[in-house]
Amino acid sequence: MTSAEVANKLPKDFIWGFATASFQIEGSTNVDGRGKSIWDDFSKQPGKTMDGRDGDVATDSYRLWKEDIALLAQYGVKSYRFSLSWSRIIPLGGRNDPVNPKGIAFYSNFIDALLENGIIPFVTLYHWDLPQALHDRYGGWLNKDEIVQDYVRYAKVCFRAFGDRVKHWLTVNEPWCISILGYGRGVFAPGRSSDRERSPEGDSSTEPWIVGHSVILSHAYAVRLYREEFKAAQGGQIGITLNGDWSMPYDDGPQNMEAAQHALDVAIGWFADPIYLGHYPEYMKQMLRERLPEFTPEELKVVKGSSDFYGMNTYTTNLCRDGGDDEFQGLVEYTFIRPDGTQLGTQAHCAWLQDYPQGFRELLNYIWKRYKLPIYVTENGFAVKDEHSKPIEEALQDNDRVDYFKGITTSLKAAVLEDGVDVRAYFPWSFVDNFEWADGYITRFGVTYVDYETQQRYPKESAKFLVKWFGENIETGDKKL
Repeated sequence: MTSAEVANKLPKDFIWGFATASFQIEGSTNVDGRGKSIWDDFSKQPGKTMDGRDGDVATDSYRLWKEDIALLAQYGVKSYRFSLSWSRIIPLGGRNDPVNPKGIAFYSNFIDALLENGIIPFVTLYHWDLPQALHDRYGGWLNKDEIVQDYVRYAKVCFRAFGDRVKHWLTVNEPWCISILGYGRGVFAPGRSSDRERSPEGDSSTEPWIVGHSVILSHAYAVRLYREEFKAAQGGQIGITLNGDWSMPYDDGPQNMEAAQHALDVAIGWFADPIYLGHYPEYMKQMLRERLPEFTPEELKVVKGSSDFYGMNTYTTNLCRDGGDDEFQGLVEYTFIRPDGTQLGTQAHCAWLQDYPQGFRELLNYIWKRYKLPIYVTENGFAVKDEHSKPIEEALQDNDRVDYFKGITTSLKAAVLEDGVDVRAYFPWSFVDNFEWADGYITRFGVTYVDYETQQRYPKESAKFLVKWFGENIETGDKKL
């Protein structure tokens, strides 16, 4: 291998693999002592999922976990990002509630099997499945004083049980979605909103900001616990993962230029600024005034610097126009239609997603310059339009997804090798088609097709592309020239 070839590859310790979340794949919701999560009953309520289906079976991965690991090993991934089910580990969720030994044993065996196959476990502690008992007991994320203590105890149980083998921890997945979709728009569990046709209770003008605040503090205090009590012995890394798509001004008018930054402040800065810079964005303070909770000086000391890296989930780019009344987008209107009437990129099955790989490179640069920490891309993917209604043979030829990943991997390499962005990992979403929350099983993000009638898994072309690409584009460590 020539030195020029080495220089044109990602570094040998670059981590890549596929990602999932517990409620989206496990099923077996009533097995081995698991308690209910907020998604169990919510997904059974009429109208809450697009196809009326729930997560009771999903991809049956609680039972088929050995087959899942065999497929990951066949793909040759370096790592697998998965999440733990809080209510499988502590069925009632609280700091004085009993731990479920069968829940611990399941994940312990799973982690051992990953390691036996040479796969690094990359573990998310919380991916949206709050124990229902905590929501019923005190309002869950709405009650800062209770939830922080209960979450930290849950994290402690996990660090103690798995931290000897897990060296990559994510505290919380996508706090914006938890706050806005769960307590603002009301489309995700627990489904609270000011819209009385959607929810009998909730206040979209206050609750999302309260919830976001509780999530930040729960994350930060769990990280403090890890650093004080576990890191010296276990030697792991811990951080949070934030969603956020690139925001591009609709045109070069000054108001739209500002609007793009406002969109980033609310989509990303709401969580990233306190955690990495030590304060909420000025724009959010102006927009929300007294509705934005404040950190005490003691809390701020714990929050600032509470992530070892930047965990980044991103899917698309939005063109931003000043205006509108949607605070959740920073009073900015999003569109995919350029001023000349053309579309930004290929349309996915979900309305919010188009393929625009240049935006991925721009966002990596923005995050790196603003927060100055190594970036782990923990989710990124594409749902092909109408894939759910195609015959399997056709669905496996997922050309739009392959094109998406071709563009993204080119942008990834350019950001690292040309722009000097420190990206350490890349996890496409998702390992398998799965329960896509409010979309039920209609929207498919997997690089592996799941036939829900048989639970058979079939690699799509996108899986083959990614396996080949990472095989060819990471240094092997051979120093021979």
